[in-house]
Amino acid sequence: MAIFEIAEDNKNLDGLESGVSDLSTALNESADLRALIASPIVSRAEQEAAITKVSQKMGLDPVLVNALALMAQKRRLFVLPQLLGALRDMLADARGEVSAEVISAKPLTKAQSEKLAKTLSERMGKTVTINAAVDEDLVGGLVVKVGSKMIDTSIRSRLNSLQNAMKEVG
Repeated sequence: MAIFEIAEDNKNLDGLESGVSDLSTALNESADLRALIASPIVSRAEQEAAITKVSQKMGLDPVLVNALALMAQKRRLFVLPQLLGALRDMLADARGEVSAEVISAKPLTKAQSEKLAKTLSERMGKTVTINAAVDEDLVGGLVVKVGSKMIDTSIRSRLNSLQNAMKEVG
């Protein structure tokens, strides 16, 4: 991705990471910003002017400011959340890190989270950051997603498998 490569060439991955983090936070906290990037009513010029002003006020890296302006000109600001996710993944990969999405029936304790991160780190050969979520419908067990790999040890999954096996027999 060009944004990442330019930041890497300029030896400014830290600045890019800071900008990605700040922009993600702003998107999460501001309904107006989310509306701006998604609204078909706002013209290209208005979107470009607004996102440029916001990003400059936030002190984002000029490469990111220019990319956002170009996205507004091309009516592509609606993909900003996905772009930020991709940049976050590229930055983590450059640091030798990978994030794991972990869904559990109950919140993981700190010890459980640390043990899981250690085990995944050993298997992946990279530092693993855990992004935990809770889904009580799992009944028990975990669903772990690392990149394109998924491990589903949830009770819900086992019950679904059993139900499918019973349908095949009957």
